[in-house]
Amino acid sequence: MVLLVAIKNPMDRYDFFTIFQENPDGSLTPRMPTTVNGVTFGQTVSFGPGVSFGGVDFHRYKGKAILGEEKNGVLIVRGFFNN
Repeated sequence: MVLLVAIKNPMDRYDFFTIFQENPDGSLTPRMPTTVNGVTFGQTVSFGPGVSFGGVDFHRYKGKAILGEEKNGVLIVRGFFNN
């Protein structure tokens, strides 16, 4: 008997605006708890251009796809695609 198992790649491609909401004032707010370089922030945080979390200014990557993995309801950002 042969057992076939589909193994999902633990890292996925996410649309930037699925993960972040752009607010009327231009700031960004994560739609789910997000971790980048060991720093975790959630939906209560909004930030404008020039503000870095874990050394990353997300405004510089606005609109680019995100490489990440979801663990226990937290998105762990691993990188960005140039689309």
